[in-house]
Amino acid sequence: MIMFEIEQRLLEKGVTTGAIVDSAMELYVGHGMEAAEARGVLHNKIMKSFNDPNVSSLLLGAILLEDELFWKRKDSEIKDDPVFLLSDEIIGMAIAECIGGTYARFEFTRYDQKKPGILRTLGPFLDDAVAGLIAGCTSRLYTECFECS
Repeated sequence: MIMFEIEQRLLEKGVTTGAIVDSAMELYVGHGMEAAEARGVLHNKIMKSFNDPNVSSLLLGAILLEDELFWKRKDSEIKDDPVFLLSDEIIGMAIAECIGGTYARFEFTRYDQKKPGILRTLGPFLDDAVAGLIAGCTSRLYTECFECS
């Protein structure tokens, strides 16, 4: 069972698990694992993360904040993701670190700055939350590849 129906809630926002994996693979750095295999491993790590109540609650928080503060407000103060808005970054980093530890924070920065794939189409909270999900999962993958070599 997926916590808080998070996969379905993301799908309702146009964010498929496949699109998340595609975005992750745009910045994938081979660490002894072929891209095709890494794609499958990342998919599994993302699905596993959806079952973590901490990750899912942070993702849900990002979805709700984006709905409330970005989509439902005409002329929202955060429509252009202003520099003073930090809570979106904090949510993304928290998700990344929850999944992948301290190393994932650096991976989060990479995805947050480049915004590959679906990340560039999302609002200020959801792009960082999904970037955090990707960063946590890719960081774990890289760590596991390093430990096996």
